[in-house]
Amino acid sequence: MFFYLSKIFWFFVTPSNVLTVITLIGLVLLFSRYRRLGRGLVAIGIIGFLIVGASPLARISMRVLEDRFAAVPRLDGEPVAGVIVLGGAIGMNRHQIKFTDAAARMTATIELARLLPEARIVFTGGSASLLTEEEYTEADAARALFTAVGMRTENVLYEDRSRNTRENALFTRDLVQPRPGERWLLVTSAYHMPRAVGCFEAVGFDVVPYPVDFHADGKPDDFYRPFRTFSEGLRLADLSAKEWVGLVAYRLMGYTPTLLPRG
Repeated sequence: MFFYLSKIFWFFVTPSNVLTVITLIGLVLLFSRYRRLGRGLVAIGIIGFLIVGASPLARISMRVLEDRFAAVPRLDGEPVAGVIVLGGAIGMNRHQIKFTDAAARMTATIELARLLPEARIVFTGGSASLLTEEEYTEADAARALFTAVGMRTENVLYEDRSRNTRENALFTRDLVQPRPGERWLLVTSAYHMPRAVGCFEAVGFDVVPYPVDFHADGKPDDFYRPFRTFSEGLRLADLSAKEWVGLVAYRLMGYTPTLLPRG
C-alpha cells in the first residue's frame, strides 16, 4: 500500500506539477468572477517558476544531500565482501538496454567489479511501474549489461522483486545474509545515499557508502550560480524535492533511524 500511495502522492507534490497546476487554475479563474484570485495565482505560479527554475535553491538543496558522505570513498585495501548497486539507473526498451541519468551507478559497479574481482556483486531492482506490468525488470537489464561488457557473472546476484529503497534493503539482506564483520559497499546516487544508508541500517545491514552520480559541482559557486535553463533548474528541483519528501516519509514510517542518516 505504501508503494502505491507514495507514487500517487508524489505526482501531486512535484514542484513543477504544483506550479503548473497553480498557474492553470489562475488562468481559468481570469475568465470568471474570481479574476482577482486568478491574477494572484498566475503571479504565484510565474514567480515560483522563476525562483525554482533560475535560482540556485535546488542546487543548494541537492548539496545538503550529496555532501552527507565523502565524494571519493577510500577502499584502503581492506577486504570487501561485496558491492550492492541500487536500481533506478537502467531498464529495457524495445528489447534494448536503456539508461536513466543515474547511469553512473552502473559504470561505477563495472569498475568496482574490475578492481575487486573477489567481491560479490549484487544488483537490486525490480519494477517500479505503477500502472503496467513490465516485460523486463531492472535486474534483467542489469544482467544483459553485465554480460555484454564481459563481466564475470559467476559472482553476480540479482534481486528482482524490490520496488523502492526500503525493499532494496530488505530483500538484499535476505538474499546475501551478510555475516558480522563483512564489508559491503553500497553504490547509489549521492543525493539518494542518506535514505539508502538509513534503510540498510534499519534492517541491520551495515554498508560502506560509495556515492556516485553527483548533480552539484561541489564548488563554492553552487550557492549563488543560477541555472543556464529553467528546465535544468526545475528538473533538479523535482529531483531534490522527491528525495526530501522521501526522507520525511521513510522516517515517519520507521524505515530509517533518523531524518537525514549519515552512517
